[in-house]
Amino acid sequence: MSEDFDLEIEPPAAEAIFRDGIGQARDYATNLVLDADLLGLLGPREMPKLWTRHILNSAVVAELLLAGSKVADVGSGAGLPGIPMAIARPDVKFVLIEPMERRANWLEKQVEELGLKNVKVRRARAEEIEPHSFDVVTARAVSALPKLLRLTIPLLKPGGSVLALKGSKAQDEITDSLTLQKKLKIKSFDIIYTGQEHLAEPTLVVVTRLI
Repeated sequence: MSEDFDLEIEPPAAEAIFRDGIGQARDYATNLVLDADLLGLLGPREMPKLWTRHILNSAVVAELLLAGSKVADVGSGAGLPGIPMAIARPDVKFVLIEPMERRANWLEKQVEELGLKNVKVRRARAEEIEPHSFDVVTARAVSALPKLLRLTIPLLKPGGSVLALKGSKAQDEITDSLTLQKKLKIKSFDIIYTGQEHLAEPTLVVVTRLI
């Protein structure tokens, strides 16, 4: 990257969250810094918050997953939240779904370089993925919840869940989604905070569960 910026020092919580995968997490952080301009996703202003706002914020969502689950990360972009979650949970299978060629190629490179045996990359739109293939779908900064649910719920098996990383307007987005409940066979909406043990600002996740 050509612009000057202050890179966030790795927080002490990183080792507790990633455990044996801390080396992979550090390499991923380095690669994000080197290639952020290429991806067009994380600008210099995000670098002082790279660990807390992006990497750890994503990784802690993995505490909601069951061992052996198959997870689709829709609109994966720079691999957020999918790659940090996959590093934290090698016992879970992930598919990173990204339609843009340069980003999908970058994700393939990361999976290979980081040695992530539990991750595959699909260059595709969510609508092009085989339906009813996943236990869980994750998404971060993709779209408002109603649109996101229309995109992602077809990918889920019955009883599956969408984990959407959201902000302060999460409850409003849930309210806007209630009209879809019957049509999309939604059982419940919940707001869950993940990473409370490790993060000063836990990650807010809207969990949408299917019947």
